[in-house]
Amino acid sequence: MALPKSSETATRILQAASRRLATDGYARLNMRDVAAEAEVNHALIHYYFGSENRLVIAVLDEVHLERQKQMNQTPENFAAKWAQARAFYEEDLASSFVRVQMELWAASLSNAALRETFLPRFMTWRRVIEDPVRDTLTHYQLDLLVSPKALATWIVDFWLGMECEMLLGIPESQAHHQEALDAMQRLLEQFDQQASTRAALSTTER
Repeated sequence: MALPKSSETATRILQAASRRLATDGYARLNMRDVAAEAEVNHALIHYYFGSENRLVIAVLDEVHLERQKQMNQTPENFAAKWAQARAFYEEDLASSFVRVQMELWAASLSNAALRETFLPRFMTWRRVIEDPVRDTLTHYQLDLLVSPKALATWIVDFWLGMECEMLLGIPESQAHHQEALDAMQRLLEQFDQQASTRAALSTTER
């Protein structure tokens, strides 16, 4: 029976794997390099995590858990929420986290075992996006004749496409990703201003 994942050894392995993923990427990840960096016996990786894929997924879970903690402290203003999401993305892009996720996407196309563990985590993220979209429509009193699920799909698929094109090196002059992100920022700021005005008028009328 494996020792608890919270043990010091498991934590060192996770941290070492995270650093190696950032440096080497998923395709070139070597478990012996991870063991050397964590200063543990190579066999302990299998003891704690079972396989290379499970270790990589555990690293992703740790990142998502930390991100969720930060998101729980997100500001109420929806334009500020969007700005925070952009800041998180820039951090993930710089840390190579985005690249690792894209490599896992690619590897999952031909690796059924990896796909079985990776895909449910991605689908959870898709569902997480739906609640903020629903809250946004309610807050702004928008009746767009479009379901929150459809809007969430637009956002998720745009973000995935943007990540892929950025990693491929398509320049902003051709892709216009920052322009699109800025446009959404301005739109949310406009909606926030309108919502504030409505709230102020409602208070005055009372």
